[in-house]
Amino acid sequence: MPCRCRNGASQQGYAHDSTRRALRQRGIRHVIPERSDQVARRAAKDSAGGRPPAFDKVIYRKRNVVERCFNRFKRWRDLATRYAKHASLYRASLVLIAAVIWLP
Repeated sequence: MPCRCRNGASQQGYAHDSTRRALRQRGIRHVIPERSDQVARRAAKDSAGGRPPAFDKVIYRKRNVVERCFNRFKRWRDLATRYAKHASLYRASLVLIAAVIWLP
């Protein structure tokens, strides 16, 4: 059974209305901060601008931890370039590198 994502945390570049709408249609709660131009546009419309989208700062901050973990994996050239031709070798190197990163 495939894993189902509950929260979609992304950068401000993905804060467009169509992106939020697509996530909502898939049942994924978006955690994307609003860009300053979107805030200004909504404020200019006054009450017709609608309410701001929900934003959970705690979940958004956890996104940083995941990004830093991926950056640590990218330091290992064979993993980043996918030298391993078979999935089992790639997974084995991923587990080994994760253990090396976790130990110190």
